[in-house]
Amino acid sequence: MFDTKFAIVLRQDLPVWQKLNVTAFLTSGIVAQFPDIIGEPYRDRAGNLYNPLSIQPVIVLSADQATLGTIHRRTLERGVTTSLYVEEMFATGHDAANRAVFAEFAPEDDRVVGMALRAEKKVVDKITKGARMHD
Repeated sequence: MFDTKFAIVLRQDLPVWQKLNVTAFLTSGIVAQFPDIIGEPYRDRAGNLYNPLSIQPVIVLSADQATLGTIHRRTLERGVTTSLYVEEMFATGHDAANRAVFAEFAPEDDRVVGMALRAEKKVVDKITKGARMHD
């Protein structure tokens, strides 16, 4: 049904609250990159209006730190723009501080805790190889 795949990869050892927090932040980055992924508003039988949601399912995967590093490298090699969350962002309290701490690291020394990407299905499958369905 979709030519693309929307995947989120989380570091497997994060506490649940961090996994949920990172997933929300990463999803917002994909929506910003691909605003057409958002469908029409929802309306219930009583006529109440609700926010539109993604038209595409989101696959949530998990991986260890080494695999996340490999996946990160693959996205850069293939030129796939991602949403990326590094561990140090948990200690900040707002967007400007997040961007400042993010800028302190490069791919070879960052501690990625999550990333999201949307690209052609085969490309996403190759990039995320080694990650497994989140349980």
